[in-house]
Amino acid sequence: MNEIVLIVAVGFATGITTVLFGFGGGFVVVPFVYQIISRQPALSLHAMHIAVATSTAVMIFNAGWASFQNWRAGRLPVNTLFPLVWFIAVGAVAGTLLARWLADGVVRWLFIGYLLFTLADCLMRKGFLDRPAARRLSGLTTGAGGTAIGVVAALLGVGGSVMTVPLLRRHGYAMRDCVSAANPLSLPVAICGAVTWYISGLHLVSYSGYLGFINLQIAALLSAAGCLGILFARYAIPTVADRLHARIYLLLLLIVLLAMTL
Repeated sequence: MNEIVLIVAVGFATGITTVLFGFGGGFVVVPFVYQIISRQPALSLHAMHIAVATSTAVMIFNAGWASFQNWRAGRLPVNTLFPLVWFIAVGAVAGTLLARWLADGVVRWLFIGYLLFTLADCLMRKGFLDRPAARRLSGLTTGAGGTAIGVVAALLGVGGSVMTVPLLRRHGYAMRDCVSAANPLSLPVAICGAVTWYISGLHLVSYSGYLGFINLQIAALLSAAGCLGILFARYAIPTVADRLHARIYLLLLLIVLLAMTL
């Protein structure tokens, strides 16, 4: 019972981070599910794969619902989404195929390394905390950058917000606009990832309550609570100043890094 309450609480928190930071749940869900599954001897060898797979399933609902809400409110930056979303989708397919061949421990350390690199880049290189003048994404950035985002995000089960938000931020976008774009840009990663993790885990995880590597009970609870968190964040949390918004974003990344490392 205590575990269910904790899962619901974390799901609610992921809904809030989806609205405020565009995470879709990945950076909260992956370390959380990893901690739960790694304590189960029968599944501990697949703990990271299950965590990443469950995260992608949750992201479909969280990022999809948040994107729908932004679309209804007229806050989706269509000119930014296309054609970037197509390159991310191509990269997502490649990333999910690559993830099938990597050991569980390798994926975990790649996740940690990714967080370290992102934090260092945002803190040490100008253009994130202090928003620069607005400029368009170049063709090279859209093509090569979008594909790279798809590969890394699908491989680690983190959506794409931790790459798309800094990318758009360095091109002069306000944090609110970065987040609005991050959720729909995470959808191809979530969909491709969930399908691939389902197929690749069919013969490796034969326990009830699993769809391949996806833990259905945890995914359902996190998704339902996440929808409530999205509604709460949208209607109860006031607008955050742009610079403070960027600082909180980095602080949350640091917390997730500590959780995965320790």
